[in-house]
Amino acid sequence: MRGAVPRLSLTLLAAESGARLCAIIHYLVRGQLGWFGLTIACLVPGYAAQLLSILWFRADGHAPGCWLLALHLLQLGLWKRPGAAPDFPKPGWASRHGDSCRYWDVLRAAAETGGGAGEVLAQLGDVCVLRLLEALLQTLPHLLLQAYVVVAVDPAGFIPGVSAGLSLLSLAWALVSYSHFTCMLKPGHLSPPAAVILCLLLWRTGMLGTRVLALVLFARLYSFWVFAVAGVHWLLMSFWLGAQQTDIVARPCLWRLFNCLLGAVYIFCYINVRPGPSKTRVAVFYAVSTWNVLYPTWM
Repeated sequence: MRGAVPRLSLTLLAAESGARLCAIIHYLVRGQLGWFGLTIACLVPGYAAQLLSILWFRADGHAPGCWLLALHLLQLGLWKRPGAAPDFPKPGWASRHGDSCRYWDVLRAAAETGGGAGEVLAQLGDVCVLRLLEALLQTLPHLLLQAYVVVAVDPAGFIPGVSAGLSLLSLAWALVSYSHFTCMLKPGHLSPPAAVILCLLLWRTGMLGTRVLALVLFARLYSFWVFAVAGVHWLLMSFWLGAQQTDIVARPCLWRLFNCLLGAVYIFCYINVRPGPSKTRVAVFYAVSTWNVLYPTWM
């Protein structure tokens, strides 16, 4: 199972990127320039994760060169993170082998050590946070767009359907990887077994799939009214997050921005940002989500 985790992560990431490229070519060849432009536009938010990766390189003392900047410009910066390798941690490894390694090395190092080494866990945290940010900013909009194309525009479209399916699976796996990392942060907690990982993946996939499908069907039936429904849910979640008084961000303006952004994420999935038991918060999340679905259906 330990070796399967990095392989699965890389396979999903590569498959999702390949399917997105195929969808772009598909729209271009068929002359569907509107969908082609929207699919390209979904790539733009992903540069936020690339920018954060560059800032982390600088914070770690690694000045990004031209090659590294080119990788980030091509949105491949996540595949290269500093300070870990398959045989990490060994004393003096970084000084003997240069300043960086590949995404695969961080994941496999975490798998081989079980996340027990502090440096490996820190690098795994960087990778998981960056991948989750990229998935929420880039994969999620792409999933919504391709799902709408399949449901409302071209139900027989094979390439958009495959792209949507792989995006859904990749986004769910990014959430599972983040949950896996936060679990290993707790004292005395080891890497979860394969059955737990599989259950988490099925739960996240089902949650995301049903919410995306509900929004797409609502948009097909009621057009722009879907933004009103999503806006109400976003406001409720943002105010609820503000009431929890999370201390992840210290500055007041950034704290408000964080709550607003996470409130938008809560339209689709739940991410725990506070320590301690989360049963009550999950129950509130599902209660608000259920009301938000039933009310416009009744209206």
